[in-house]
Amino acid sequence: MAHPLDTTFAALADPTRRLILSMLLEDDMAVTDVAAPFTTSLAAISKHLQVLADAGLISQEKRGRVKWCKLEPDALRAASVWMQGFGQFEPVDLDAFERFLVADLGEPDPAG
Repeated sequence: MAHPLDTTFAALADPTRRLILSMLLEDDMAVTDVAAPFTTSLAAISKHLQVLADAGLISQEKRGRVKWCKLEPDALRAASVWMQGFGQFEPVDLDAFERFLVADLGEPDPAG
């Protein structure tokens, strides 16, 4: 069984899912509203939402015929505490964490 942090970081590894989480910071959203700004299919966005839900980062609820998504604000607490242990990150500053990893590991050269 995967450690909960593994599931969280796997969900956060995708830029589309990070953008979805940013969108949900504002308010709950219907799945169709979440999908609207993306060029990918509704089915693809639904899969991203399921990954986020499986990681506990969002919850989904059916209201009538519409499925709504809600950010679970405490879901990133364990990841935030883990990152703060390194003393280089603000709470839940995933962009800074990504920059740190790129700087530390080196960004792969797209030209090969």
